[in-house]
Amino acid sequence: MAVRSGLAVAAPPQPEGLLIVKVEEEPRQGPAGDGSRLWHSAEACRLQFRQLRYQEASGPEEALGRLRELCRRWLRPDMRSKEQILELLVLEQFLTILPEELGTWVREHCPRSGEEAATLARVLLRALHGTSPQVWKLDL
Repeated sequence: MAVRSGLAVAAPPQPEGLLIVKVEEEPRQGPAGDGSRLWHSAEACRLQFRQLRYQEASGPEEALGRLRELCRRWLRPDMRSKEQILELLVLEQFLTILPEELGTWVREHCPRSGEEAATLARVLLRALHGTSPQVWKLDL
């Protein structure tokens, strides 16, 4: 697979001289290349999935179809391994069970894994208890 100007191109040869080319855009990064724009995009997809209401669909089949599509957009099974998808689900649940203010602060720092989220939570807790005065300047 070759990568040129932000696009990944895969071109496996096909029988009878046919060539099929698949072009996929690479995930967009934030201005600093930190993945923040990618995280916010995934977060937006997660919220759409979690906030869909049955009443928004014309019936059970449409509701189920929309949930499947929103779930695919969020979890990206075409681009992520099973382990990565499980990590996203565990991260979401971890952020859900945190106390509200702590969870809000951790979410604002866009953790990419459960371990990173737990570290952020620990940093804030230490700062609140006076053991780490530099918490707001921490760059994970």
